Amino acid sequence: MDHILQQKISEQGMSPENAKEQIDNFVNGFPFLPIQEAASIGNGIKEFSEEELNEYTRQYSEKASSKKIIKFIPASGAASRMFKDLFAFLEGDGDITKSPFVQRFIDNIDKFAFYSDLDSSMKQSGSGIQEAIEGKDYQSIISYLLEDKGLGYGSLPKGLLKFHHYEDHDRTPTYEHFIEGVLYGEGRDHTVRLHFTVSPEHEDRFHKEINDIQPKLEKEFGVKFDVSFSQQNKATDTIAVNPDNSPFEEEDGSILFRPAGHGALLENLNEIDGDLIFIKNIDNVVPDRLKDTTKAYKMALGGLLLDIQEKIFHGLDGLEKQLGQDAVDYAQQVMTDLLQGKLPENYQGMNLEEKGKYLRSKLNRPFRICGMVKNTGEPGGGPFWVKERDGSISLQIAETAQIDLDDSSQKEILQSSTHFNPVDLLCATKDYKGEKFDLLKYRDLKTGFITEKSKSGKVLKAMELPGLWNGAMADWNTLFVEVPLITFNPVKTVNDLLRDEHQ
Repeated sequence: MDHILQQKISEQGMSPENAKEQIDNFVNGFPFLPIQEAASIGNGIKEFSEEELNEYTRQYSEKASSKKIIKFIPASGAASRMFKDLFAFLEGDGDITKSPFVQRFIDNIDKFAFYSDLDSSMKQSGSGIQEAIEGKDYQSIISYLLEDKGLGYGSLPKGLLKFHHYEDHDRTPTYEHFIEGVLYGEGRDHTVRLHFTVSPEHEDRFHKEINDIQPKLEKEFGVKFDVSFSQQNKATDTIAVNPDNSPFEEEDGSILFRPAGHGALLENLNEIDGDLIFIKNIDNVVPDRLKDTTKAYKMALGGLLLDIQEKIFHGLDGLEKQLGQDAVDYAQQVMTDLLQGKLPENYQGMNLEEKGKYLRSKLNRPFRICGMVKNTGEPGGGPFWVKERDGSISLQIAETAQIDLDDSSQKEILQSSTHFNPVDLLCATKDYKGEKFDLLKYRDLKTGFITEKSKSGKVLKAMELPGLWNGAMADWNTLFVEVPLITFNPVKTVNDLLRDEHQ
């Protein structure tokens, strides 16, 4: 890397050493994750019985009031991908018969929660939605939805779009997360704590939305809301490169840096000080009539986490205070029975002190419980048993891109997977002495992603950091629990809002 290039990189906020390390990753690629087998019910995935669901819900109800509980909601992503087909239609000739997607959108337009706002916006400039439909002016409807002359939805984040219609009001996903917080997120001091990660250009709009919601809901439910925000740290952006792995330069000569995916939010999560942290994507919400199942399973997952965490802490306390056979046996049982950890082959040959040291290193880690839904063919990650460098086997969420599909045995394991990751996490990020873990020490930096993108008509390669629930949490203690499919209702396209779960 020549001196001028190093200077440009330094001026844009990245050290040349860090840039070189990232470019080396482009050159060498990332190693595939050595999956051993797919996790399944009874083999890495727990299934609640009705009795357990009730018992862990009861435990959570008893303990939650003394805990600092936080809902951590990644909400910075733009909604533009939701409208990809609508944008394409705007650029076309307006012939709706060429796009079944747009035809369905127009045929059902009165079922969207934003219908009234869109109609009012159009009428301010002339005629409304029905007149445009009668005149077959479908592009006008879509332009008023997406562009700033109307609702501007094409440039807003999902959290600020109207998703659900109620008899006397409409709700954004942000609003629905407030309601969810009331259902299962009330902790110490009768406070519901919500943390949104947002992009800088939209934070003021989020403040406005929340200022409209918060006083009304505090009065209605008799709780306090403590709402905080953070933005993705620009220092986590990664360098983009040309196909030959040289830094990608913009037309003005500057080096292109790109946001590094949701894995960059590990730094945001690391700043959160809470006893229990729920993580759930902004768009995975349902109307009130379907929230009971979500509430029940969120509380049960919380009760399970607190129950196991107490046993982990007891085991670590025993290993520290009096290292004997009983303490080692208890800690080993916690690891193998409760956390479903698998011991390395050389474990039995260790002496008592070595076993204690090994168990301490395995138990004294951040802890997460991840809800898993049955696989319905959705693209994305799933739960697997993975071989670690020390020979032990651990539970990990693996993305398809991390698996070597050219290896027939690895591909077979992937295809045998029965469950899917819906991003439904509950995290405990403090140790048995009440100190916060430094979460950056528990990630696997060799689990990033390289993708092909384009900018100004030129092809480039981009790199994402280890995913927040993948490599960024690779060295956490992990439990997978099956949750009902009804708890997973993402909105990938605008027409997903026509599904019964969002009506």
